[in-house]
Parts: sequence; C-alpha cells; structure tokens
Amino acid sequence: MNGIPVGILGTGMYVPERVLTNKDLEKIVETNDEWIVSRTGMSERRIAAEHQASSDLAYEAALEALDRAGISAQELELIIVATVTPDMSFPSTACILQNKLGAKKAAAYDLSAACSGFIYGLANATGLIKSGIYKNALVIGAECLSRITDYTDRNTCILFGDGAGAVVLGEVPEGRGFLSFELGADGGGGELLKASGGGSRNPISQKVLEDKSQYIYMAGKEVFKFAVKIMGSAAEEALRKAGVEKSDIDLLIPHQANIRIIQSALERLELPEEKCMINLNKYGNVSAASIPIALAEAVRENRVQEGDKLLFVGFGGGLTWGSSVLVW
Repeated sequence: MNGIPVGILGTGMYVPERVLTNKDLEKIVETNDEWIVSRTGMSERRIAAEHQASSDLAYEAALEALDRAGISAQELELIIVATVTPDMSFPSTACILQNKLGAKKAAAYDLSAACSGFIYGLANATGLIKSGIYKNALVIGAECLSRITDYTDRNTCILFGDGAGAVVLGEVPEGRGFLSFELGADGGGGELLKASGGGSRNPISQKVLEDKSQYIYMAGKEVFKFAVKIMGSAAEEALRKAGVEKSDIDLLIPHQANIRIIQSALERLELPEEKCMINLNKYGNVSAASIPIALAEAVRENRVQEGDKLLFVGFGGGLTWGSSVLVW
C-alpha cells in the first residue's frame, strides 16, 4: 500500500456489567447450556443497562484507546463509528460521541456494514490518513444488539451481546502498519440477515411491532455456509495482497460469530488455535465490536508484540466481508 505507513497507536474496549449466561437463557426460551456451547462456543454475553446506548459504550472504549495512544480527544481529526445499532437515526452516533469526548476538531460519521463494519472503518480511515487529509483517526465498533434481539426467538437470542472496541490510527514507523485490505459485498444475500422494520421501506407501525420485524432475522444455515466459505477466501486474499504467507501470521483475530466458523477458518489457513484470539465464550457475537474487542483484549493480555503480523477477518449482514493484514 502506497503512502505513509498507517497503523494502530492504541486500543480500547468496554463491555457492560450485566452478564447474560446460557443458564439465564434456559429460563427465557427452550434451550440449554450444552446445546448452545456445542453449536456456538458461547457461554455468556454482556447486556447494556437501560440507560446505556451505543455511544455510551463507544465513549468508554474510546477513552482507553486514546490513553494508550497518548493522544488527547482535542487532537483527534476523524471519528468513525461502525454500528447497526446507532443511538438514533440521526445525528450519527459518531457525532454524539464527538461531543461527549470534546473532540471539537474531528469530522465524524457512522458506517453501516454490520459485523464487517470495523474492518470497513479501518480501511476508510487508513486511506484518508495515507492521502494526507487527516493525521489520525478514532475507529470504533459499538453495538447494543440486545435492543434489536427477539428474546422469544431461540435461534438468535443465544448469539448476540453488547459492547464496544476502539482503535486510534496514525502514522507508524516504516515496515509497520496495514499491508492490505480486502472488502466485499453481496447485496443479493441481504434477505438472509436483516432487521427490516424501522427504516424508510418499512417504518415503525403497529404491524411492524406485531410482526417483530424490528428485530434481527437470520437464516442460520445459509449464513453459516456463506461464513465458512468467505472467511477463508477473504483471509487468503488479504494475505495475497500483502505478500504474506499463512505461516507468517502471528495472530488471527476473526469476527466472533461461531466457534465452528472460526475453527473452519483456522483449518483453511493451516493455523493452530493458539494463534487465534477467541473470546466469544464470554461476549457472544457483538457484530462490529467483536474484532476490536478481541484485539483490545489480546493487547491487554500481551498476546501482541511489536513486529507481529496480525490478520483480521469478518463477515456480516449485507452480505459483507472484510479482511486486513497488519504489522504491529
């Protein structure tokens, strides 16, 4: 990738205090802990408090990322929030966050690419910094998926949680930073994973509420098949663009959607599980927040060292996918 080298200067994460365990879900819908763990790898997930919205979660993650980067909010030039659960239709969650942080110099906008949103945001911000338009950027994945989850639907309510992960991007030494991005979409698969109620096509009405179309709908088997295929191919394409071999990867940080999908990606990439950051057992699927939360947790646990090659890969509603290779 031409231009100045751009990488991650600091990471942060925040998850709400409330824990929703598989045992809790057993009391809500017809399911059980063993079934959930065997099919998804999830044991618990975090749920936002009633007073919390996506911007509140993003704010906490942003403070940690800024602190680790050694950059003040006043120095920020760009804020991108990837989310499918914005505080409201407008203003953007990024603008709400900008005000909370006091980042008066920063441009701010939201990005909607579902679970691929964080990687899309990284690509956006990296390109804008490389071009010289901005010197730094705050990129956040933040979700309150509990707000759009139907807790009477046992196929989806076991999967999703709330949280936020953040990174600060800026110039890094030569030989470090992002080496490649691979982004893609297949709008023809949009009906497989959606929350159709509440937009201009299907505005909120009594019928929408009765149909529960404001909640997440997922055609599980079809999405699973798509995910297994695209996680491997998107990862391989990012490696090809970066000129990096599979064996060179020090840590894979995948979207935390399902343990079987992650294991399939590991098999295709010929990587051992110890080279993969997995935390879906604690947080479930947090959509755009899952990769940055996993990254921030890996940094906290000292699993990422200078010079390490990281591979990010994810997929989501849209259908969308994204991958990236980074030298830490």
